[in-house]
Amino acid sequence: MTKSKFLFKFYYIGTQKYYGSQRQGDILTIEHTILKALEKRNYIQKLKDGDFEFASRTDRFVSARGACFTCITQKEPILMEINSILPREIGIWAYTEVPLEFSSRHNAIFRHYIYIVSTPMSYFQKISDINVDVMRKACKQLEGRHDFVNFFKREGDLIKSIRDMDSATLSIQNDYLIFQFKSRSFLRQQIRRMVKKILELGKNEITYDDFLDLFDKSKVISYQPADPRGLILWDIKFDDKIKFIEDPKAKERRNNFFLTKEFDYGLRYQLFRTLQQDNFS
Repeated sequence: MTKSKFLFKFYYIGTQKYYGSQRQGDILTIEHTILKALEKRNYIQKLKDGDFEFASRTDRFVSARGACFTCITQKEPILMEINSILPREIGIWAYTEVPLEFSSRHNAIFRHYIYIVSTPMSYFQKISDINVDVMRKACKQLEGRHDFVNFFKREGDLIKSIRDMDSATLSIQNDYLIFQFKSRSFLRQQIRRMVKKILELGKNEITYDDFLDLFDKSKVISYQPADPRGLILWDIKFDDKIKFIEDPKAKERRNNFFLTKEFDYGLRYQLFRTLQQDNFS
């Protein structure tokens, strides 16, 4: 049988039950769940023969809309066949055949992340001033080549912390602050730590000079990152030769799930907003 390798595009919601995207033994993760589905539908038999690779790793509670992975399969993919045994919060919605030497991780041109701040702008403005202009200035400061040593989670292994930030922007949409970051690669917790410090700057908890100090690699500055629940791996861009085939039924499944959750949480939002009123008429 001739081996065929495919690049898949998928979404997931980082709920509490998943311990991040990367497989970790018998712990439930996004990768573990997808591998089980591929095995049950006979797309792979042995993991070592499938050359399975995630393009990006995300921490617990982080979600994705355009995550990607590569895999050598035993047959031509039928996405809804795989989706039929995946939980609704995970779904594959596009794919394309790629050369056997293709790497979803190393062949990516850039990764696009979005971070949604959980606190509405209207609430920020009620409790204190928030300086959006200085936050946008900080975003521009992040662009280009920098040593992000004070913007990532330091672990045992020595990791090169120099990265090229293609773009970093801030906008306000539907009363929420939306950050967008694009880079070929990111360090662990880098986005959440950048957001944390930009928010502190906007709320006047640190000065702009304090923010600039984070780029000084001679200093070690420790702090907790922003909440992972606001982070979305929005998309991963590859060479223009990569043309994904989108499955209409798989996209419909994805969008119906998102719509259902939107109504669910919209109702909860209105419920608690109403309960705060002393009088209702």
